[in-house]
Amino acid sequence: MKIRIALFLLLLNTISLFNSWASAKSDRYYYQNAVYSESIKTVQFFRVGSELSNPEYILGSDAKLVFKFDDLAEAVKNYSYTIIHCDADWNESYMQQSAYLEGQLDIMISDYAMSNNTTMKFVNYQLQIPNDECSPKLSGNYALLVFQDNNRDNLILIQRFYVVEPLVRIDALVKKATFDPFNGSNQEIDFKIFMDKVRIQNPRDELKVVLMQNRRWDNAVRNLKPSNIQDNFLDYDYNKENVFPGGNEFRFFDIRTSRHSGENVSTIEFFRPFFHATLLPDAVRSNKPYIGYKEMNGNFFIESQDRVTDFDTECDYEFVHFFLPMQSQLLGGSVNVFGALTGWNANKTNEMKWNFEHDGYELTLLLKQGYYNYEYVYVPNGSMKADAVNIEGSFFITENEYQIFAYYADKSVGYDRLVGFETINSAVVK
Repeated sequence: MKIRIALFLLLLNTISLFNSWASAKSDRYYYQNAVYSESIKTVQFFRVGSELSNPEYILGSDAKLVFKFDDLAEAVKNYSYTIIHCDADWNESYMQQSAYLEGQLDIMISDYAMSNNTTMKFVNYQLQIPNDECSPKLSGNYALLVFQDNNRDNLILIQRFYVVEPLVRIDALVKKATFDPFNGSNQEIDFKIFMDKVRIQNPRDELKVVLMQNRRWDNAVRNLKPSNIQDNFLDYDYNKENVFPGGNEFRFFDIRTSRHSGENVSTIEFFRPFFHATLLPDAVRSNKPYIGYKEMNGNFFIESQDRVTDFDTECDYEFVHFFLPMQSQLLGGSVNVFGALTGWNANKTNEMKWNFEHDGYELTLLLKQGYYNYEYVYVPNGSMKADAVNIEGSFFITENEYQIFAYYADKSVGYDRLVGFETINSAVVK
């Protein structure tokens, strides 16, 4: 009888431990780039000295990342930030912050400046990582969280960045897709991972690979397994799993000055108290031939051609008006303006509205002076994936930038180490 009671109590304890683990697992937070305040604009995260770069930092190097954003306000607010380590799928890691951060955990943003000589008032905030108060100690995915009044529940924005310990080498090439049912519109990315400085005993299970096009997470290819394993390298040579639509070159416009209309801008007008930039009407490109030109793969940079000395505080804001004529409204989903200017997200903030009088989609965005890339995407209802092919067209010769991430699920340390990162451009398609 005593043995039965003991076994029953042991079973209850086991169930309790499992439920606690399951609850903790379900409570893990998934972090993605997001802005939770309408007053926050122009969020940027890049390597110091390279405004168009990806926010990746080599662990222990002298390089730094710079993070910036504007708050459309006339007074400084009490903003703080913290940094969260994530696994390869952007769920919070099972670690105390002190295990992966050197220094303080919650830090005031003390580097800020008021706008100067602009029609719209704002405060520019920025910080560098690593800094004297906070420095990542481990490689992996990280989420930077900004919150107000020392309250983490009062979240303002989230931005992702990467800390790399380069233990593997990645060699990659982009070529026309081997099996392409769409007559030459897809690009295939084949690559090899060389384990130069680390030995991974079971790479099929312990190495997680993510393949991205133009820094987009919505259509990223995840969990690719090596097609061939050799002594010192892993081969990822597939015909379908590593294929992306080539898409089209990004559209662009220039609002670096308010004195005259820049490229692809119809008019710059001042309607008191703000400037308005109306872009030239766009057109659907899916049935048109490819035209190549140099662009920035969907990115933007802040700059003014007016007489200013500090782009961060003296570049003004303008209401930018987009218009895409179409023969009829697309049903079953939304049309969105897409690119780095919208945080690579397609949501209600950049969803276009149908204009019944002029037969087309229109949207107005408040943007800072600069040079911008963008495209139009269709997002089916209920989908998280944006599709540019139906509006923009797709060609295998299009110039795209691909990112390859290699994560080592190292059981000996209990977190996903980012042991390899490579960027490759398709300008020379094999």
